[in-house]
Amino acid sequence: MTPLTRRTVIQAAAMSPVLATAAAAPATSPDSQSTMNAGAFGFQHTPVPLPFDTKSLRGISEKLIQSHWENNYVGASKALNTIRARLMQAAADSNTPPYVYTGFKREQSIRTGSVVLHELYFANLGGNGNAPADLRKRISDSFGTYDNWESEFRKIGQGLGGGSGWVVLGFNEHLKLLENYWLADHATNPAFTRPVLVMDMYEHAYQMDYGAAAAKYIDAFFANIQWDTVAKRLPA
Repeated sequence: MTPLTRRTVIQAAAMSPVLATAAAAPATSPDSQSTMNAGAFGFQHTPVPLPFDTKSLRGISEKLIQSHWENNYVGASKALNTIRARLMQAAADSNTPPYVYTGFKREQSIRTGSVVLHELYFANLGGNGNAPADLRKRISDSFGTYDNWESEFRKIGQGLGGGSGWVVLGFNEHLKLLENYWLADHATNPAFTRPVLVMDMYEHAYQMDYGAAAAKYIDAFFANIQWDTVAKRLPA
């Protein structure tokens, strides 16, 4: 049985009245549901397999990465599909209170962020950690030097150690600017920004291997960056 955490208890308490209200809501007709069973309402997410051999990562154990994928990422995918199904039911029911519906939308935002960020995170792992010269120059052009970028990226990660969040090197499409971002959670994303490199700083990403030593996990993350994937995310 998974141990309860403070975050788990808080989230469960926040969602329980929402789920209870939805469960008690009258059933909708098949016809009213079918009109919404498409696109934004009917989409169901299928988990993406890990793009690398789980035994190939240096400093990140097979046990950890498999648990991360299965429990956190696939778990988020299942939760997102459940929330989407509940949203479809609630949207088709004219008696659904707005506060119940927005509760589902809040959860949708959180679960969507978790799914997408985890997919980006796993996809930018599995490499040798050596950034090619042309990519180092692209980063240097924005940060002055490549080392300036790496130092800030690492510092943001260390600041999130022992808590939760993400570090993202992102290209802001509006500002036309490549910069590092601090994300407090799955739903805290900078506006109109394309993620380029994503690092998970939730404790589940490293605790099994490193305990509270977040800095050692960050070292391992850098040693496994798949820079070819990162390069493809940058604008031409």
